[in-house]
Formats: sequence, C-alpha cells, structure tokens
Amino acid sequence: MLEFVVGLTLGFLAYVFFRVVLTGFYVIPPDQRAVITTFGRADRLSNDFSEPLDDPNLTEEEKKRYRYPKVKVVGPGGPYFKMPWQQVHKVSVATRSVDLVWDPTKKQDTIEAVTKDNLTTGVNGQIRYRVSENNMYAFLFGVESPLEHIMGYFVSVLRERIATFSDPKGASLLAKPGADDDEARTAVDLSEGVSINDLRKNLPLLNAYMEEQCRCTPGRYGVELDAALITTIDPPPEVDRALSAINSTRNQVAADISTAQADAEQQITMSKRAVDIASNNAQAEVAPLRELARTLTQIKSEGGSTALHAYIRDMRVPLLARATSVVQTRDEK
Repeated sequence: MLEFVVGLTLGFLAYVFFRVVLTGFYVIPPDQRAVITTFGRADRLSNDFSEPLDDPNLTEEEKKRYRYPKVKVVGPGGPYFKMPWQQVHKVSVATRSVDLVWDPTKKQDTIEAVTKDNLTTGVNGQIRYRVSENNMYAFLFGVESPLEHIMGYFVSVLRERIATFSDPKGASLLAKPGADDDEARTAVDLSEGVSINDLRKNLPLLNAYMEEQCRCTPGRYGVELDAALITTIDPPPEVDRALSAINSTRNQVAADISTAQADAEQQITMSKRAVDIASNNAQAEVAPLRELARTLTQIKSEGGSTALHAYIRDMRVPLLARATSVVQTRDEK
C-alpha cells in the first residue's frame, strides 16, 4: 500500500514537473502577439458585448452585427508563466503577402471575372495584410479561417468592381470643351466598349478602390489590408487578339476625328483672319472718302459755296495735268 502511495505521489510530481514547470513558461517573439485562454475563455479587458467596436469604417448595421470583446494581448518578451489549464494563442503581426489566387479548397492559376461588356478575363496580383492588434478576438475566435474569409470578400468586391468599371477619363479625352450633346455622345461611344483596356490603363485606380472597400476588414475579421496589388488583367488569347484589333480601329478613328477637328479649327481661323483683312481693307478705302467729305463740309460751312467751288477747282488742276484728254460740256439754258 505504501509503495502504491509513493508511486502515485512520484507520478503526480513528475506530471506537475513536466506539465507546469517545463511547459508552463513561454516566450513571445518580437513579431508575434499572444492571447491567453483559461478553460477556453480568452482573458478580456471588457466583458461588454453591447458596445460596438470603435471602427469608423464600419457602418451602423455592421457595428451591430460584429460585436467582439476586447481581449488582453500579451506583447513580445518573456519568459511568461501560465497555468496548466491555460492555453497560449500566438499570432504573427508582421505584414505578409498572399497571392490573389490562393484558395485552400482548390488550386487555380488565375481569378476569373466578367467585365461590363461580358468578356471573361483573368486577374492576378497580391495583397499585403497584417493581423489587427485591436481586434484579436475576431481573428482568433470570430471565424474559423479569417484569411479565407478575407480572400473571399476581396475577390467578390473585385469581381463586382470589374463588372461595372468604365474609364473615367475616356470621354473627357475625346470630347472637346464646350461640345454639344451629340458630340459628347459620340465621344462616349468611342471611349466605351473596351473595358479590359480601360482596366489595364487604370490599375492604380482599381487598387485604390479595393483598398478603400477593404478598410472594414479589421472590424469584421481582425485583419488589416495593407495594400492591394493587382498586377495583370489578361483575357483569353483569342479575345485579346480581337480586342487588339478593336483597340487599333478605335485609336485610328479617334486620331481621324482629332485630325478633322484640327483641320476644321484651322479653316475657321483662316476664314476669320480673311474676314478681318477684308474689313481692314474696306475701312482703309473708305477712310479717305470720309475725310474728304468732312473737309468739304467744313469748307462750305466756313467759306460758303464760293470757297467750295474754288477748292474743287484747285483740286482739279493736278487731275487735269495727268489727263490725256478732257471733254468739256456746256449746259444749255
């Protein structure tokens, strides 16, 4: 009986040594944070679920849906001690990158999306993310696979944006300032219809939109999106060749329209200058006649008809000197 008690005691002491002493200490690396759970319950700073997470990127409806308590986060350092009934959940808070095609349920080389003109295109890129220290509960206990949820949410928003994307600068590049409704409509028709090319030209704009739409992920899943890097948008080869031909044709049409507009503006400018030159010539011819009329009027008003006849007689002398023949008529009374 004594041997049984001694053996049981030694076994218990060995268990305590291995369970408490050897495994009771832990260290947190600089790039990690930890949350301690006691019998499966996380150590919390607040038990109030009624207060929504203070995240300005969440809507009022989302704040009511995503209610997570604030947990106590253990920073880097150590060694720390934990009780046997406690468990340490370590999480890396370093910024990581993952391919856009990552999916734990299937293997794929590209993400397929449909554009606004019903063309299927392939999208590739990367996203950079890190775990939010302010909402560790959502990352560890909110969903089973937060990164998978993040990727699904990102891809769904990306497909929705690609399906409705149009080049915001396409019409303004073709329509001249002050154009009427018909000209503006023609410019829009020329700029629309090649959505894949518009997406390729506006990748920074698309990435900025994705980053803006994914700012709510810390409050939902405890993951902060650092950057969205969509690098390639490639349709199937046969579609790409057709789009290249369409794009070349549209560029040629746009170039012809620009050339025609430039020629028309040049002709209008030349016509305006010709009108100005003709007006100046007419004014130059009329000016001496007007000056002569003012002079004759002044002579008659100051000297009367006698002075006017004398002035006209004197003005005829140079003309008579240059004349080859003179015809004189006499009025019959």
